[in-house]
Amino acid sequence: MLRPTLLSASALVVAIVTGFLVPGAHAQGSRTCKQLIASGNPEYPPFLWVNPNDDKVLHGANAELMQLLSREIGIPILVRNAGPWARVQEAAKAGRVDLIAGAFHTLPRRLYMSYFPQPFYQTRSVVWSREGKALNYSKWQDLVGLNGITVVNNSFGEDFDRFAEQRLTMQTVGSVENALRMLSMGRADYLIYEEAPGQAFAARLGIRNIRVATTPVSREPLYLTLTHQSPCFSPQLYERINKAMKKLIDSNVMDELVSTHSERWQNLRSN
Repeated sequence: MLRPTLLSASALVVAIVTGFLVPGAHAQGSRTCKQLIASGNPEYPPFLWVNPNDDKVLHGANAELMQLLSREIGIPILVRNAGPWARVQEAAKAGRVDLIAGAFHTLPRRLYMSYFPQPFYQTRSVVWSREGKALNYSKWQDLVGLNGITVVNNSFGEDFDRFAEQRLTMQTVGSVENALRMLSMGRADYLIYEEAPGQAFAARLGIRNIRVATTPVSREPLYLTLTHQSPCFSPQLYERINKAMKKLIDSNVMDELVSTHSERWQNLRSN
């Protein structure tokens, strides 16, 4: 996978199309990587959230997964808050962070980071609407003509993203908290956001007049990525992390981490 000259023609095509082939132009094979910086969406409980005692650090299920990965590969991984999700992606492009601990697979993101092939979790992105305001959602077309809202730089799968760009009227805002408040106050007909983080923030904000449609907009796999401009980027490191992640994923560790950190988030916000 990491040496295109050894791949069959068909395997090489699959690797290029899926975006999981590491670009050889960025290989730093002779370097020793002594530390990795991971980041991600800081408004993403139970997966990631900002440490209330240190706003430079992220907590959550994905952060703990990075610590387990660190033990497997023998390299310290610091899970840092690089700012809002849009800024995190800019930091990834610039190589200021090495790993993104939780990203959906999109074509634009493949230009500046390599995905590890096996997703570590499956998420549901859903339609939120106000109670008492009829919104019978069962398919994407049901949203046409309505005023939607979502969080800037979020993706809900390439197919839906394309449909939304072509057919939907959707405003973007800087945070899920603002989006939930706007929906609750009737300033949008619907909100598109992931189910677990949305529920976590709604509970924190005390918003009770919104509901989730039964049919999801999409079910998207969540991946770990290695940024191309990382000073640690190399085929050797990629393969080392890939092997370790496969071991962790096969052990189903994320189910336990998500459950544990969902409880921790709620306890944190209730104290």
